[in-house]
Amino acid sequence: MRILVRYAAVVVALATPLLAQLYAPSAGGFKKVGAAGSQFLKIPVGARSVGLGAAASAVNDLSAIYWNPAGIGDISTISGHFSQTWWFGGFSHNFAAVAFPLGENYRIGASFVNFTSGDIPVTTLEQPDGTGATYTISDLAIGVTFGGRVTEQFSFGVTGRFVQNSLAELSSTGVTFDVGTFYQTDFYGLRLAFSVHNLGPDMQYSGQDLYQQRRLLEALNADPVAFSLVTNPYAIPLMFRAGVALDLLSVLQGRTNTPKLYAEGHQEHRLIGAVDFETYSDVPEQFALGLEYTWNDLLALRAGYRFGNDQMWLAGGVGINYVGSGFRGQFDYAITPTRRLGLVHRLSVSLSLE
Repeated sequence: MRILVRYAAVVVALATPLLAQLYAPSAGGFKKVGAAGSQFLKIPVGARSVGLGAAASAVNDLSAIYWNPAGIGDISTISGHFSQTWWFGGFSHNFAAVAFPLGENYRIGASFVNFTSGDIPVTTLEQPDGTGATYTISDLAIGVTFGGRVTEQFSFGVTGRFVQNSLAELSSTGVTFDVGTFYQTDFYGLRLAFSVHNLGPDMQYSGQDLYQQRRLLEALNADPVAFSLVTNPYAIPLMFRAGVALDLLSVLQGRTNTPKLYAEGHQEHRLIGAVDFETYSDVPEQFALGLEYTWNDLLALRAGYRFGNDQMWLAGGVGINYVGSGFRGQFDYAITPTRRLGLVHRLSVSLSLE
């Protein structure tokens, strides 16, 4: 109980300034907006998690590798997950992960994220309708996650990730790290989560498009000179997440002592509430609320709301679970309306061996 009190104190202490900033009138004047690159690392993954309004620090499926690497400790068998997002502007965002048990308490996993534009026409001032050439934007992240349970209540996870940004003939590469923890209690199934994401050095573009040859003094008809442009380094968006999730049915029924929030076994009705606080190095803090109702471990309905995001504030989704001979499958869908950019759709498929 002493550990729980300390852990809760940390979450509250960190959450208080976030709430103050969230509702502060000056939040719109945040001075660091646009100060970081590799923005694709902030695009949420997993239809289930997004359907909760991205209040997903305490989720227990394989997309937890993105939200909190300590979530890999809940993966008890060989599991796989794939998620696709139809982003606005014709972009596509894909996430895939696989995890394996290492003994009784530890797990190892691998993940892949890709964000791509497809072909974009090249335009110039002289040819605003296009030159006939095209280029692409393609970002990717490949990660390895290790984690597990230290005790029955406490788990941890660490992810090391290779990141690459590509724009036409330019690219930059770097390495980032995520660190996360979970603490599970039997007090209304309360689950506490804490994680830090994208720890790593700055990145810098290089490539063929930076090498050019031209006359520097046209008036003197000088010979062309070869030169190279130098790009400025840019930071990776550092993120911190703190979240809680609990069994709302236990709260409504007054049952203080509750099993684990995601305890295995049949339950006719399950209602989970989740709250997440997020703070970033380049945008104001955000606050998310999510609800998930599951009927007979078969059908799940989800809804969420996010404060502090000027485009994506509302989300919803549905999920279907299927238990077959020796495996368990899960299909999830989420929709996120934006204020000006249309609808964003996500589909996820998960499979685990029993």
